Amino acid sequence: MGYIAIKGGETAIEEAIKLLDYLRTRNSTESPLSLETIRHQLHFLHSRVLSEGGLYHPDLASLAIKQSAGDTLEAAFYLRAYRSTRPRLGETPLHNGKSMRLIRRISAAFKDIPGGQMLGPTSDYLQRLFRFELLDESPEQFRKIAKTWLKETPEEILPTTFPKVLDSLRQEGLLPPIIECYQPPFDITREPLIFPVSRSAALATMARAETGSILSIAYSNMRGYGDIHPTVAELRVGYLPVQLPHPITGELIEIGEVLMTECEVIAMYELDENKGKPTFGLGYGACFGHNEVKAIAMAILDRALQKGIKQGPSNPSEDPEFVLLHIDGIESMGFASHYKMPHYVTFQSDLDRLRTTQNNYKNEK
Repeated sequence: MGYIAIKGGETAIEEAIKLLDYLRTRNSTESPLSLETIRHQLHFLHSRVLSEGGLYHPDLASLAIKQSAGDTLEAAFYLRAYRSTRPRLGETPLHNGKSMRLIRRISAAFKDIPGGQMLGPTSDYLQRLFRFELLDESPEQFRKIAKTWLKETPEEILPTTFPKVLDSLRQEGLLPPIIECYQPPFDITREPLIFPVSRSAALATMARAETGSILSIAYSNMRGYGDIHPTVAELRVGYLPVQLPHPITGELIEIGEVLMTECEVIAMYELDENKGKPTFGLGYGACFGHNEVKAIAMAILDRALQKGIKQGPSNPSEDPEFVLLHIDGIESMGFASHYKMPHYVTFQSDLDRLRTTQNNYKNEK
Protein backbone atom coordinates (compact mmCIF):
# COMPACT_ATOMS: atom_id res chain seq x y z
CA MET A 1 0.00 0.00 0.00
CA GLY A 2 1.51 3.31 -1.04
CA TYR A 3 1.04 6.73 0.48
CA ILE A 4 2.10 10.22 -0.50
CA ALA A 5 3.44 12.79 1.94
CA ILE A 6 1.32 15.89 2.52
CA LYS A 7 3.12 19.16 1.83
CA GLY A 8 1.71 22.48 2.95
CA GLY A 9 -1.72 22.95 4.42
CA GLU A 10 -0.45 23.69 7.94
CA THR A 11 -2.69 26.74 8.19
CA ALA A 12 -5.77 24.75 7.20
CA ILE A 13 -4.94 22.06 9.77
CA GLU A 14 -4.46 24.62 12.54
CA GLU A 15 -7.75 26.30 11.70
CA ALA A 16 -9.54 22.95 11.65
CA ILE A 17 -8.34 22.34 15.20
CA LYS A 18 -9.47 25.81 16.23
CA LEU A 19 -12.88 25.09 14.74
CA LEU A 20 -13.27 22.15 17.12
CA ASP A 21 -12.78 24.57 20.02
CA TYR A 22 -15.29 26.95 18.45
CA LEU A 23 -17.91 24.19 18.29
CA ARG A 24 -17.33 23.56 22.00
CA THR A 25 -17.58 27.22 23.01
CA ARG A 26 -19.92 28.74 20.41
CA ASN A 27 -22.73 29.35 22.95
CA SER A 28 -21.16 32.06 25.08
CA THR A 29 -23.99 31.94 27.65
CA GLU A 30 -22.93 28.50 28.88
CA SER A 31 -20.28 27.75 31.48
CA PRO A 32 -17.43 25.39 30.62
CA LEU A 33 -17.79 21.81 31.84
CA SER A 34 -15.70 21.18 34.93
CA LEU A 35 -13.91 17.87 35.40
CA GLU A 36 -16.01 17.14 38.50
CA THR A 37 -19.22 17.80 36.55
CA ILE A 38 -18.20 15.31 33.89
CA ARG A 39 -17.13 12.71 36.45
CA HIS A 40 -20.35 12.84 38.47
CA GLN A 41 -23.10 13.90 36.06
CA LEU A 42 -21.82 11.76 33.17
CA HIS A 43 -21.08 8.83 35.45
CA PHE A 44 -21.49 5.99 32.95
CA LEU A 45 -19.74 7.78 30.10
CA HIS A 46 -16.85 8.51 32.44
CA SER A 47 -16.71 4.87 33.53
CA ARG A 48 -16.67 3.66 29.94
CA VAL A 49 -13.69 5.83 29.06
CA LEU A 50 -11.82 4.71 32.20
CA SER A 51 -12.33 1.10 31.22
CA GLU A 52 -11.52 1.37 27.51
CA GLY A 53 -8.55 3.65 28.13
CA GLY A 54 -7.03 1.06 30.44
CA LEU A 55 -5.84 3.71 32.91
CA TYR A 56 -7.56 4.52 36.20
CA HIS A 57 -7.20 8.29 36.37
CA PRO A 58 -10.62 9.92 36.97
CA ASP A 59 -9.43 13.49 36.34
CA LEU A 60 -7.70 12.66 33.07
CA ALA A 61 -10.70 10.62 31.96
CA SER A 62 -12.86 13.72 32.49
CA LEU A 63 -10.35 15.84 30.59
CA ALA A 64 -10.31 13.33 27.74
CA ILE A 65 -14.11 13.47 27.46
CA LYS A 66 -14.04 17.26 27.46
CA GLN A 67 -11.20 17.50 24.95
CA SER A 68 -12.78 14.95 22.59
CA ALA A 69 -16.23 16.59 22.80
CA GLY A 70 -17.72 13.37 24.16
CA ASP A 71 -16.26 10.96 21.57
CA THR A 72 -15.64 7.86 23.71
CA LEU A 73 -13.14 6.29 21.31
CA GLU A 74 -11.10 9.48 21.05
CA ALA A 75 -11.26 9.97 24.82
CA ALA A 76 -10.02 6.41 25.45
CA PHE A 77 -7.26 7.04 22.90
CA TYR A 78 -6.05 10.06 24.91
CA LEU A 79 -5.87 7.95 28.07
CA ARG A 80 -4.12 5.07 26.30
CA ALA A 81 -1.57 7.42 24.72
CA TYR A 82 -0.86 9.13 28.04
CA ARG A 83 -0.42 5.79 29.79
CA SER A 84 2.28 4.79 27.31
CA THR A 85 4.42 7.72 28.51
CA ARG A 86 4.28 6.80 32.22
CA PRO A 87 6.95 4.68 33.94
CA ARG A 88 5.95 1.58 35.86
CA LEU A 89 6.87 2.10 39.51
CA GLY A 90 5.57 -1.14 40.99
CA GLU A 91 3.12 -4.01 40.77
CA THR A 92 0.25 -4.80 43.11
CA PRO A 93 -0.32 -8.27 44.54
CA LEU A 94 -3.43 -10.25 43.66
CA HIS A 95 -6.62 -8.55 44.82
CA ASN A 96 -9.83 -10.31 45.81
CA GLY A 97 -13.24 -8.93 44.88
CA LYS A 98 -14.47 -9.90 48.35
CA SER A 99 -12.77 -6.81 49.74
CA MET A 100 -14.72 -4.50 47.44
CA ARG A 101 -16.64 -1.69 49.17
CA LEU A 102 -19.95 -2.28 47.43
CA ILE A 103 -22.49 0.17 46.09
CA ARG A 104 -24.42 -2.49 44.14
CA ARG A 105 -24.63 -6.27 44.38
CA ILE A 106 -27.21 -8.56 42.79
CA SER A 107 -27.63 -12.20 41.84
CA ALA A 108 -29.94 -13.60 39.17
CA ALA A 109 -29.26 -17.17 40.30
CA PHE A 110 -30.79 -16.91 43.79
CA LYS A 111 -33.48 -14.81 45.41
CA ASP A 112 -31.80 -14.84 48.82
CA ILE A 113 -28.03 -14.54 48.96
CA PRO A 114 -25.70 -14.16 51.97
CA GLY A 115 -25.86 -10.51 52.97
CA GLY A 116 -28.89 -9.84 50.78
CA GLN A 117 -29.41 -8.26 47.38
CA MET A 118 -28.25 -4.64 47.09
CA LEU A 119 -29.90 -2.89 44.14
CA GLY A 120 -27.80 0.26 44.39
CA PRO A 121 -27.82 2.89 41.61
CA THR A 122 -29.45 1.42 38.50
CA SER A 123 -32.08 2.12 35.87
CA ASP A 124 -32.83 -1.59 35.36
CA TYR A 125 -36.26 -1.35 36.93
CA LEU A 126 -37.44 1.91 35.34
CA GLN A 127 -39.54 2.48 32.27
CA ARG A 128 -37.54 4.29 29.61
CA LEU A 129 -39.64 7.43 29.72
CA PHE A 130 -38.34 10.97 29.57
CA ARG A 131 -38.24 12.98 32.77
CA PHE A 132 -39.21 16.29 31.22
CA GLU A 133 -38.68 18.13 34.51
CA LEU A 134 -34.95 17.82 33.86
CA LEU A 135 -35.29 20.18 30.90
CA ASP A 136 -35.54 23.19 33.24
CA GLU A 137 -33.70 21.86 36.26
CA SER A 138 -32.61 24.74 38.45
CA PRO A 139 -29.42 24.66 40.54
CA GLU A 140 -31.56 24.69 43.70
CA GLN A 141 -33.58 21.66 42.59
CA PHE A 142 -30.38 19.94 41.51
CA ARG A 143 -28.71 20.34 44.90
CA LYS A 144 -31.90 19.46 46.79
CA ILE A 145 -31.97 15.92 45.38
CA ALA A 146 -28.71 14.87 47.03
CA LYS A 147 -29.51 16.63 50.30
CA THR A 148 -32.92 14.97 50.53
CA TRP A 149 -31.53 11.53 49.79
CA LEU A 150 -28.84 11.86 52.46
CA LYS A 151 -31.42 12.85 55.08
CA GLU A 152 -33.46 9.73 54.41
CA THR A 153 -30.60 7.24 54.59
CA PRO A 154 -30.86 4.78 57.50
CA GLU A 155 -28.67 5.36 60.51
CA GLU A 156 -27.66 1.73 61.06
CA ILE A 157 -24.22 0.83 59.83
CA LEU A 158 -24.20 -1.55 56.87
CA PRO A 159 -21.36 -4.04 56.34
CA THR A 160 -18.67 -2.82 53.98
CA THR A 161 -17.97 -6.22 52.41
CA PHE A 162 -20.08 -9.28 51.57
CA PRO A 163 -19.26 -12.94 50.92
CA LYS A 164 -19.23 -14.30 47.39
CA VAL A 165 -22.34 -16.13 46.17
CA LEU A 166 -20.19 -18.77 44.49
CA ASP A 167 -18.63 -19.83 47.79
CA SER A 168 -21.76 -21.73 48.82
CA LEU A 169 -21.92 -23.57 45.49
CA ARG A 170 -18.26 -24.46 45.73
CA GLN A 171 -18.79 -25.89 49.21
CA GLU A 172 -21.48 -28.20 47.78
CA GLY A 173 -19.08 -29.42 45.12
CA LEU A 174 -21.16 -27.89 42.32
CA LEU A 175 -18.19 -25.84 41.12
CA PRO A 176 -14.61 -26.94 40.53
CA PRO A 177 -12.32 -26.15 43.49
CA ILE A 178 -9.92 -23.23 43.36
CA ILE A 179 -6.47 -24.52 42.49
CA GLU A 180 -3.62 -22.52 44.01
CA CYS A 181 -1.30 -22.48 41.03
CA TYR A 182 -0.18 -18.89 40.60
CA GLN A 183 1.35 -17.86 37.29
CA PRO A 184 2.39 -14.29 36.52
CA PRO A 185 -0.38 -12.61 34.51
CA PHE A 186 0.33 -11.87 30.87
CA ASP A 187 1.28 -8.21 30.35
CA ILE A 188 -0.59 -6.99 27.27
CA THR A 189 0.95 -3.53 27.59
CA ARG A 190 4.47 -4.86 26.99
CA GLU A 191 4.05 -8.18 25.21
CA PRO A 192 2.33 -8.85 21.85
CA LEU A 193 -0.52 -11.34 21.68
CA ILE A 194 0.83 -14.56 20.22
CA PHE A 195 -1.74 -17.33 19.83
CA PRO A 196 -2.55 -19.54 21.60
CA VAL A 197 -2.87 -17.06 24.46
CA SER A 198 -3.28 -17.62 28.18
CA ARG A 199 -6.55 -16.90 29.95
CA SER A 200 -4.98 -13.93 31.74
CA ALA A 201 -4.06 -12.41 28.36
CA ALA A 202 -7.62 -12.87 27.12
CA LEU A 203 -9.11 -11.35 30.27
CA ALA A 204 -6.73 -8.38 30.19
CA THR A 205 -7.55 -7.73 26.54
CA MET A 206 -11.29 -7.89 27.18
CA ALA A 207 -11.01 -5.67 30.26
CA ARG A 208 -10.00 -2.71 28.09
CA ALA A 209 -12.07 -3.69 25.05
CA GLU A 210 -14.61 -1.35 23.47
CA THR A 211 -17.98 -1.94 25.12
CA GLY A 212 -19.98 -2.16 21.89
CA SER A 213 -17.53 -4.58 20.27
CA ILE A 214 -17.42 -7.03 23.15
CA LEU A 215 -21.19 -6.82 23.58
CA SER A 216 -21.78 -7.53 19.89
CA ILE A 217 -19.71 -10.72 19.87
CA ALA A 218 -21.17 -11.90 23.19
CA TYR A 219 -24.66 -11.22 21.81
CA SER A 220 -23.93 -13.46 18.85
CA ASN A 221 -23.26 -16.27 21.32
CA MET A 222 -26.44 -15.53 23.26
CA ARG A 223 -28.51 -15.59 20.05
CA GLY A 224 -27.45 -19.10 19.18
CA TYR A 225 -23.98 -18.89 17.62
CA GLY A 226 -22.78 -20.63 20.76
CA ASP A 227 -24.36 -22.38 23.74
CA ILE A 228 -23.25 -20.52 26.86
CA HIS A 229 -26.74 -19.53 28.12
CA PRO A 230 -25.37 -17.89 31.26
CA THR A 231 -26.88 -17.18 34.65
CA VAL A 232 -25.44 -14.23 36.55
CA ALA A 233 -24.32 -15.71 39.85
CA GLU A 234 -23.19 -12.33 41.14
CA LEU A 235 -22.73 -8.84 39.76
CA ARG A 236 -20.78 -6.39 41.92
CA VAL A 237 -20.09 -2.68 41.58
CA GLY A 238 -17.93 -0.96 44.15
CA TYR A 239 -14.58 0.38 45.21
CA LEU A 240 -11.72 -2.08 45.40
CA PRO A 241 -8.88 -1.17 47.81
CA VAL A 242 -5.49 -1.17 46.07
CA GLN A 243 -2.42 -2.26 48.00
CA LEU A 244 1.28 -1.93 47.27
CA PRO A 245 4.30 -3.14 49.24
CA HIS A 246 6.01 -0.46 51.29
CA PRO A 247 9.32 0.44 49.60
CA ILE A 248 11.29 -0.09 52.82
CA THR A 249 9.45 -2.62 54.98
CA GLY A 250 7.73 -4.55 52.20
CA GLU A 251 4.50 -4.50 54.20
CA LEU A 252 1.34 -4.14 52.14
CA ILE A 253 -0.27 -0.71 52.54
CA GLU A 254 -3.46 0.64 51.02
CA ILE A 255 -2.73 3.45 48.58
CA GLY A 256 -6.28 4.13 47.37
CA GLU A 257 -9.26 2.47 45.74
CA VAL A 258 -10.64 2.04 42.23
CA LEU A 259 -14.26 1.86 41.09
CA MET A 260 -14.83 -1.51 39.44
CA THR A 261 -17.54 -3.75 38.05
CA GLU A 262 -17.18 -7.51 38.53
CA CYS A 263 -19.37 -10.29 37.15
CA GLU A 264 -19.35 -14.06 37.63
CA VAL A 265 -21.62 -16.20 35.46
CA ILE A 266 -22.54 -19.88 35.66
CA ALA A 267 -22.84 -21.65 32.34
CA MET A 268 -22.97 -25.25 31.09
CA TYR A 269 -21.93 -28.44 32.80
CA GLU A 270 -18.42 -29.66 32.38
CA LEU A 271 -16.36 -32.53 33.72
CA ASP A 272 -14.20 -31.72 36.73
CA GLU A 273 -10.78 -32.90 35.60
CA ASN A 274 -9.63 -33.44 39.19
CA LYS A 275 -12.52 -35.53 40.54
CA GLY A 276 -14.13 -36.76 37.33
CA LYS A 277 -17.60 -35.47 38.14
CA PRO A 278 -19.74 -32.89 36.32
CA THR A 279 -19.73 -29.34 37.67
CA PHE A 280 -20.88 -25.93 36.50
CA GLY A 281 -18.61 -23.94 34.25
CA LEU A 282 -17.70 -20.36 35.16
CA GLY A 283 -17.09 -17.16 33.28
CA TYR A 284 -15.52 -14.05 34.75
CA GLY A 285 -15.54 -10.39 33.81
CA ALA A 286 -14.15 -7.27 35.50
CA CYS A 287 -13.40 -3.76 34.32
CA PHE A 288 -12.70 -0.27 35.60
CA GLY A 289 -15.69 1.95 36.32
CA HIS A 290 -19.40 1.22 36.49
CA ASN A 291 -20.07 -0.74 33.30
CA GLU A 292 -22.32 -3.72 33.94
CA VAL A 293 -23.07 -4.62 30.32
CA LYS A 294 -19.38 -4.87 29.54
CA ALA A 295 -18.63 -7.02 32.59
CA ILE A 296 -21.46 -9.43 31.72
CA ALA A 297 -20.42 -9.62 28.06
CA MET A 298 -16.83 -10.23 29.14
CA ALA A 299 -17.86 -13.07 31.46
CA ILE A 300 -19.87 -14.72 28.67
CA LEU A 301 -16.95 -14.50 26.24
CA ASP A 302 -14.53 -15.77 28.89
CA ARG A 303 -16.65 -18.89 29.21
CA ALA A 304 -17.02 -19.19 25.43
CA LEU A 305 -13.27 -18.90 24.86
CA GLN A 306 -12.54 -21.52 27.51
CA LYS A 307 -14.89 -23.89 25.70
CA GLY A 308 -13.32 -23.06 22.34
CA ILE A 309 -9.80 -23.73 23.62
CA LYS A 310 -10.76 -27.12 25.12
CA GLN A 311 -13.06 -28.42 22.37
CA GLY A 312 -12.11 -26.30 19.39
CA PRO A 313 -14.14 -23.25 18.28
CA SER A 314 -17.47 -23.99 16.62
CA ASN A 315 -18.36 -20.32 16.04
CA PRO A 316 -16.60 -16.93 16.01
CA SER A 317 -17.36 -16.15 19.68
CA GLU A 318 -15.34 -19.22 20.73
CA ASP A 319 -12.32 -18.39 18.57
CA PRO A 320 -9.70 -16.50 20.65
CA GLU A 321 -7.99 -15.04 17.60
CA PHE A 322 -11.24 -13.73 16.11
CA VAL A 323 -12.48 -12.28 19.41
CA LEU A 324 -9.32 -10.75 20.84
CA LEU A 325 -8.16 -9.14 17.59
CA HIS A 326 -11.48 -7.39 16.92
CA ILE A 327 -12.63 -5.91 20.23
CA ASP A 328 -10.13 -3.11 20.83
CA GLY A 329 -11.95 0.10 19.97
CA ILE A 330 -8.81 2.19 19.58
CA GLU A 331 -7.23 -0.20 17.09
CA SER A 332 -10.52 -0.53 15.20
CA MET A 333 -11.03 3.25 15.13
CA GLY A 334 -7.45 3.80 13.97
CA PHE A 335 -7.84 1.42 11.06
CA ALA A 336 -11.16 2.91 10.01
CA SER A 337 -9.91 6.49 10.39
CA HIS A 338 -6.77 5.88 8.36
CA TYR A 339 -8.97 5.68 5.26
CA LYS A 340 -9.52 9.43 5.65
CA MET A 341 -5.81 10.01 5.06
CA PRO A 342 -4.47 10.62 1.51
CA HIS A 343 -4.47 7.49 -0.65
CA TYR A 344 -3.64 9.26 -3.89
CA VAL A 345 -1.00 6.80 -5.10
CA THR A 346 -3.03 3.64 -4.53
CA PHE A 347 -6.19 5.13 -6.01
CA GLN A 348 -4.36 6.39 -9.09
CA SER A 349 -3.06 2.86 -9.53
CA ASP A 350 -6.63 1.53 -9.28
CA LEU A 351 -7.78 4.06 -11.88
CA ASP A 352 -5.00 3.09 -14.27
CA ARG A 353 -5.80 -0.61 -13.95
CA LEU A 354 -9.51 -0.06 -14.47
CA ARG A 355 -8.97 2.16 -17.54
CA THR A 356 -6.58 -0.39 -19.02
CA THR A 357 -9.07 -3.21 -18.35
CA GLN A 358 -11.88 -1.24 -19.98
CA ASN A 359 -9.73 -0.48 -23.05
CA ASN A 360 -8.79 -4.15 -23.39
CA TYR A 361 -12.46 -5.09 -23.08
CA LYS A 362 -13.40 -2.64 -25.90
CA ASN A 363 -10.63 -3.99 -28.16
CA GLU A 364 -11.79 -7.55 -27.61
CA LYS A 365 -15.33 -6.54 -28.65
